[in-house]
Amino acid sequence: MAGEPILIVDDNPMNLKLVRVLLAGEGYDVKTATNAEEALEVLKTFPPRLILMDIQLPEMDGLELTRRLKANGETRGIVILALTAYAMKGDEEKALNAGCDGYIAKPIDTRKLPSQVAGFLRGGKVQKGQ
Repeated sequence: MAGEPILIVDDNPMNLKLVRVLLAGEGYDVKTATNAEEALEVLKTFPPRLILMDIQLPEMDGLELTRRLKANGETRGIVILALTAYAMKGDEEKALNAGCDGYIAKPIDTRKLPSQVAGFLRGGKVQKGQ
């Protein structure tokens, strides 16, 4: 899985750096965006296999961005994992209904995240908390 392109979309600079460092350290080709508009710009020149999508983004939230990406033939096949710090009852269902392929609650488990990402890139489903 080394070298696989991954886009991280998160408006929290600490989370963005943590996930970028973790995944780059595993050999992934990682790009970042701090909001939906920036993510759309990155996607014009960087086709990721997987997006780690923060749900709580300013302006357009991560669920709306996911719906747009899944409705577009060019981006439909990207694996999208929802990330949220505010895990409430029904959030996982909302994320899956918006088109996310999986759901991971924050805080991010630094020991598990690389294997969760690898599992999704292999086509497996990893539920939150695994």
